[in-house]
Amino acid sequence: MADHRRSPDYDLADELELTGDEQYRALFDETRSRIVTLLLDRAATTSELAEVLERPKGTVGHHLKLLERAGLVRVVRTERVRALEAKYYGRTARLFLYHAVGEAVGEPQRALARAAAGIAAAPVLTPEAADDPGHLPVIGYLRHARIPRERASEWADRLADLVLEFAAEPAAGDTTYAVVVGLYPTRGLSDPDGTGAP
Repeated sequence: MADHRRSPDYDLADELELTGDEQYRALFDETRSRIVTLLLDRAATTSELAEVLERPKGTVGHHLKLLERAGLVRVVRTERVRALEAKYYGRTARLFLYHAVGEAVGEPQRALARAAAGIAAAPVLTPEAADDPGHLPVIGYLRHARIPRERASEWADRLADLVLEFAAEPAAGDTTYAVVVGLYPTRGLSDPDGTGAP
């Protein structure tokens, strides 16, 4: 796999392998998963995360404490804001490695479902806005190919590299874009039971 690294505004390890139930429970909650994704861009306070997530500060603070206890986030710096000390949280690693066990089971399906909801909520590019260089339309393709498992594995690696390359783009511009990929067995005309058997 290619070595693509996003550079947030704090130091963190390249990867962390999840080792216990506490880490799996902490990471594979929808809100906490969104928090660690947001922290790949830069460190953030509870208030900043609450604003982006549109959740109460107390709720986000609770999720941060669970992530911190599990060793997935940490306070990377503090700043004095008037009489208060603002804590900035960051991830402990760029990449969390995990196995499909416990709370992680079904995570690819959940990730694709979250992406589908985000795509459905994306603004539709009208013909009037098509010539505006500031607008990029939503693109989406769904293709099927009957291929051996080994080739599917090769495609999975290539797609993972592409996603990591996209994620390593330096933060710039005023719009956040998302990329989603999925590779999964499905039913075709010559595979009516979806097993992949010829």
